[in-house]
Amino acid sequence: MNALEQDGVTGALDAIIRAVAPDVSLVPKYGGTLYTLWPEQKGGQFCGIFPYKAHVQLAFSEGAMLADPDRVLEGTGKFRRHVNFTAVSEIDEGVIAALLKEAVMRSRGGKGIVS
Repeated sequence: MNALEQDGVTGALDAIIRAVAPDVSLVPKYGGTLYTLWPEQKGGQFCGIFPYKAHVQLAFSEGAMLADPDRVLEGTGKFRRHVNFTAVSEIDEGVIAALLKEAVMRSRGGKGIVS
């Protein structure tokens, strides 16, 4: 995966995240970007985008708790789950937006409106 492909995937994922959570703040960390509704609190981090040599990863902080009817989430850890992308064409906007909406709602403590 070259830098142009990485930028395309990262940009497409960023656009979906911002559409779901327009009030999101970005925190550069761990070699990627964390997305949070509460920048001063770790608990507000609901997802992150992490570019790697062979793919771009969209990671969900509490991914194990998310409904995943399309079975796209990977990982076996206690909390985190992720989806890896190698091309923009692999991103199913509807599936990713649904996961993000739930992640944002959980980050808000189950309260608030998600676009």
